[in-house]
Amino acid sequence: MNKSFDVVVLGAGAAGMMCAAIAGQRGRKVLLLDHAEKLAEKIRISGGGRCNFTNHDAKPERYLSENPHFCRSALAQFGPQDFIAMIERHGIAYHEKKLGQLFCDDSSQQVIDMLDAECQKGGVFRQMGVSISTVTKDETGLFVLETTAGLFSAHALVVATGGLSIPQIGATPLGYRIAEQFGLPVTGLSPALVPLTFHVEDAEAFAPLAGVSLDVEVRAGKGRFREQILFTHKGLSGPAILQISSYWEPGMDVVINLLPDCDVATFLEERQGSEQLLSNALAELGWPKRFAEAWLSRLGFNVRLKDLSPKKRLQLAEQIQHWRIKPNGTQGYKKAEVTRGGVSTKALSSKTMEAKDVPGLFFIGEVVDVTGWLGGYNFQWAWSSGYVAGKNC
Repeated sequence: MNKSFDVVVLGAGAAGMMCAAIAGQRGRKVLLLDHAEKLAEKIRISGGGRCNFTNHDAKPERYLSENPHFCRSALAQFGPQDFIAMIERHGIAYHEKKLGQLFCDDSSQQVIDMLDAECQKGGVFRQMGVSISTVTKDETGLFVLETTAGLFSAHALVVATGGLSIPQIGATPLGYRIAEQFGLPVTGLSPALVPLTFHVEDAEAFAPLAGVSLDVEVRAGKGRFREQILFTHKGLSGPAILQISSYWEPGMDVVINLLPDCDVATFLEERQGSEQLLSNALAELGWPKRFAEAWLSRLGFNVRLKDLSPKKRLQLAEQIQHWRIKPNGTQGYKKAEVTRGGVSTKALSSKTMEAKDVPGLFFIGEVVDVTGWLGGYNFQWAWSSGYVAGKNC
């Protein structure tokens, strides 16, 4: 292989393949490199194997970043409808599940095959199972990569190496190291879209509830979501918890309204004097019986309705509609869907994804400090940022 290229893209995932395809179809000579043996493992395992590939509602307000406006330009240049058009052009059947989330009818492999076909259309060269040892920029402005497959050089280098999430399929900090090597700041990194864990006392009290789910409203920081929570042996998961984890910081309370469609104080007042057990009354409102019993026992409230004083009724209503828990952490990158934080948007052009002070160096996808909500938003960021870099590298 001739080892001199116009563009080298590091990372054959969602963002990297999109970028390589677009650059190749512009007539650029592109090399796509990855240390993994297989293409786009994160696409393959996503959405239960059906890939939640975008969301109809992918707009800037659904993304977290030090600069919340940074993603606006890329989303405007290549939005959900543009990716859907590509999906349709390749004859991939899909459906909307809920909340604007789009999935393949068949398999996530179809999305990988589509991107691979687009890369082939652009004449993209590919080398898998290649490790990078050094990246430098020579006096002529060329990027030089020393790899296990030899030396490669290019006028433009696109870093699409992903974050730290799901290390079991090959996540590494390579992209952050390259950014820092070239003087680009990297913000604080943490697992996002990740289950939260209980302190020991809560874990023991609620462990028997593993598998129980509830429709609730969850709040933490600036985040507020109405979705399901799921009790696990270690703490809480489910869509509402994964969403709120992106807003949660260590030491912060998570506030859960366990009956968001009910005025609990009025409900209890109307039943004052009843012989009914409180757990049975709350089960009528939709709580699973064993959840009602365990939760009320933990808070010392498993009594008959007639035994609640007016003060206790108000206290209970407050606890149900503002249940405060203080997680002791998350289940970490192994269970996180994405990484919060990344290469600082202050160092990148929002219109091209190019480093402002290092001509020819681009960062796209999860490695950048742009984190989407659960539900196809992060894939859309990969497509949008990859497209924009592919048009400009």
